[in-house]
Amino acid sequence: MQKKIFLIIFISLVLLIIQIIAPSIIFSQDEDNSEALPNQKPKTQIILLGTGTPNADPDRSGPAVAIVINDTPYLVDCGVGVVRRAAAAFKKGVSGLEVTKLNRVFITHLHSDHTLGLADLILTPWILGREVPLEIFGPEGSKRMSGNIFAAYQEDIHMRLYGLEPANTTGYKANVFEIEPGIVYQDKNVIVEAFSVKHGSWPVCFGFKFKTSDKTVVISGDTVPCENLVQYAKGCDVLIHEVYSEIQLQKRAPEWQTYHKANHTSTKELAEIAVKIKPGLLVLYHQLFWGSTDDELLKEIGEIYPGKVISGKDLDIF
Repeated sequence: MQKKIFLIIFISLVLLIIQIIAPSIIFSQDEDNSEALPNQKPKTQIILLGTGTPNADPDRSGPAVAIVINDTPYLVDCGVGVVRRAAAAFKKGVSGLEVTKLNRVFITHLHSDHTLGLADLILTPWILGREVPLEIFGPEGSKRMSGNIFAAYQEDIHMRLYGLEPANTTGYKANVFEIEPGIVYQDKNVIVEAFSVKHGSWPVCFGFKFKTSDKTVVISGDTVPCENLVQYAKGCDVLIHEVYSEIQLQKRAPEWQTYHKANHTSTKELAEIAVKIKPGLLVLYHQLFWGSTDDELLKEIGEIYPGKVISGKDLDIF
């Protein structure tokens, strides 16, 4: 009888102890794993929609970068394939790149490889249901380019509006803002600042700085080494910069060597720029390989710059 009473008391004590300490154990486990919850997304995502150049590389669409903040997309440039690359990123889980959400683009300059997807960006999301006009922020000439696209597709627009196919009457339009250096856009997610860079004979060419609650992201656009970019990008979290192979340039014809030196940035020059800026991450895009490889570009840069560098590919996410 005494043994039975003792056993009951012992079991009761064990249960009482478990009740006291179990909540703290569960809380501790939740706390330890809070930074590794599955499917947890950062506030700011960077998606390389296109890392290509005018060269017809089937693995690299035209230059386009998406900054997605709280599921809201902000595009920089719109090269060939921009909408389909956004759709591919959406399939990979970037919910902010659902095609009908593509309603804002910042254009670095009006070279064709950076703008050939503008008609696609104006029309395709509308065809798929976008109801708001596309907002375009770009250099002088952006209004003329957009107006000519509308003129070229008047028959298509008319048929979709007044033919059998259902279509809204607002999503095909565009609001175009021809910008100057300075803050060009601001909302609850981001401040976007444009700054001048140097790109050959172009009178106006921009880089862009995106400041969000958790990241500062700078995109060079096409440029030669530029002190203005260094000043705007210093200490940024992510620098996305164009580049060409210093070694492979020597194999190009003399006239092309002259052109590229006046328009773009070599691996050696970019390494020297990165030493000054010290970005948290340097991402290469718009790479001119000329037979080189990603690893060889990284090696050329690594000879001077010891920081973290990635040679970007289409649909890379940071």
